[in-house]
Amino acid sequence: MVASEIAALFFLCNIFLGGSLVRSQGLQRGFYDSICPDAEDIVRSSVEKYYNNDATIAPGLLRLHFHDCFVQGCDASVLISGSSSERSAPQNFGLRGFEVIDGAKSQLEATCPGVVSCADILALAARDSVDLTGGPSWSVPLGRRDGRVSSASDARALPSPADPVAVQRQKFAAQGLTDHDLVTLVGAHTIGQTDCALFRYRLYNFTATGNADPSISPAFLQQLRALCPPNGDPSRRVALDRDSAGSFDAAFFKNVRDGNAVLESDQRLWGDDATQGVVQKYAGNVRGLFGLRFAYEFPKAMVSLSSVAVKTGRQGEIRRRCSRIN
Repeated sequence: MVASEIAALFFLCNIFLGGSLVRSQGLQRGFYDSICPDAEDIVRSSVEKYYNNDATIAPGLLRLHFHDCFVQGCDASVLISGSSSERSAPQNFGLRGFEVIDGAKSQLEATCPGVVSCADILALAARDSVDLTGGPSWSVPLGRRDGRVSSASDARALPSPADPVAVQRQKFAAQGLTDHDLVTLVGAHTIGQTDCALFRYRLYNFTATGNADPSISPAFLQQLRALCPPNGDPSRRVALDRDSAGSFDAAFFKNVRDGNAVLESDQRLWGDDATQGVVQKYAGNVRGLFGLRFAYEFPKAMVSLSSVAVKTGRQGEIRRRCSRIN
């Protein structure tokens, strides 16, 4: 494929993401253009401020939006503080980026009080995080309202690092997301990190056999054991993409294909016929365009994710502070 064809493909991608996806589940592209025209720029400036100081905030913000949408829909319920709120659930241990959202919200309240929802800030911050790490950008349909319910028990809907594909599929399907969406969205791990505590069981005593998970490639197993020794720090952070942890690209899928995935749930995507096909599509080198399909498909999957069970119109509220209900 020549350069002109590549440019044409990206043009069509932009037309699709910016033009025909004007409305999604009651959301609207350009929702704040007349009522708070600087909204997206304000969110972007807050994300950039923190990203320039610590680039690992990008995957944190992406994960924060994902965890929000899987529980009660994309309504910023994960931001609410409290001893029994979603934020306190074990599944949400290690969530980061709250200060970025709070910073953007403070600026927006000073500029357009009571207009921009915390849920929309989360969706925009996730998009900006991908863009800042070299991934694709897209037009985010907006108009979400903030929820008034946040319960730690509801966080059971979130996928787990040890989930087999059947369970992952069930949890994604419950949100109206397909196998294709599942694999595409897991690709966000290209810029993610995790703790040794969440995968060390794969390295030494997998399924109580005394051996390692056989799906891990031997060379990668040695690397992981060096990073996470049996009695080492369980909170040590390890990149989920060993090849290009700071860049949003398709290398993650090559790792899954080659037995170099850190999380068991990621590696299992290669063992299921349906999900393996999607992984192979993203991992393969098609006419020299490695990763181009992923860059095209990820924004579409994110629009689907960020439209899950949204509250619009008179539903919910616009929180004055993202950490508490009005």
